[in-house]
Amino acid sequence: MNIPLILLLSGGISFVITVILSLVIIPYLRKLKIGQVVRSDGPEEHLKKTGTPTMGGIMMLIAMIGILIIFAFKYPVLILPITLILGYGIVGFIDDRKKLVEKSSDGISAKMKMILLFVFSVAFLALYMGFYDWGTGTNIPFLDWTGVFVVFTMLVMLGTSNAINLTDGLDGLASGVSAIIMTFFTAVAIKRGDTAMVVLGATTVGATLGFLIFNVKPAKVFMGDTGSLALGAAIAAIAILMKMPMYLLIVALIPVVETLSSALQVIYFKATKGKRLFKMAPLHHHLELSGFKETTIVIMFWGITAVLSLLGFILV
Repeated sequence: MNIPLILLLSGGISFVITVILSLVIIPYLRKLKIGQVVRSDGPEEHLKKTGTPTMGGIMMLIAMIGILIIFAFKYPVLILPITLILGYGIVGFIDDRKKLVEKSSDGISAKMKMILLFVFSVAFLALYMGFYDWGTGTNIPFLDWTGVFVVFTMLVMLGTSNAINLTDGLDGLASGVSAIIMTFFTAVAIKRGDTAMVVLGATTVGATLGFLIFNVKPAKVFMGDTGSLALGAAIAAIAILMKMPMYLLIVALIPVVETLSSALQVIYFKATKGKRLFKMAPLHHHLELSGFKETTIVIMFWGITAVLSLLGFILV
């Protein structure tokens, strides 16, 4: 099967399935009143988003897993990302369900969420190093040490999912940034002739773009943790399987900065006993409260990610 056909089948069908599911599921979510709960201390503009259907990530998750399972019969290595994406998506779904049932901005405890994500990360690594014997080589020589590789890879999986989750705060932000990042890895996979990774990348891009149609401002649906954790898992999985995790520091700089801004906010708040480094974290909320329009921030972050992805492709 040639790569153009793979792109059409995996990416195109994933896109169509997500769009169809969205047209069916969004009205159902609205009917059940499964809507977003907005923080009262956030930007005033966000109060308008209260009640917007959430858990929309389920559409992407179904499309991605369905397509990947079909292609896994030809490319068995796809069982690895399926394990991580489905596992992280399930954790996100549990968290979303708890938020919606209790009608609060809090879900499962941070400790429990981390334990569950850790379990699926271990399952991924067990398959990666045991059943598939994918090796521990990366672009960093010292990571050939198994112990260091395991710790580093765990951090990549957990960190990437958390970063995409934090980035998901504005209409179309996380979905657009994720689509661009996965386009980068898909392009590299095409360049390498790595058909399995082309399937993974194109499938994710297709599903994300299909969702983005309904997620751009004014959003008709939000992805929730179901979507953000699944997308983070997909990005981490393709970076690890292509042995390019360090490239995330370039192409995924926006999610990285969003995460750092949140961490610095907490550290500064505790160190100064109540003072804030940013008006609100993550960074996109600080920019909003500083006077930037939501659409401006989203387009700016998309543009930065696109430029950095082009730079990353040149460096490969």
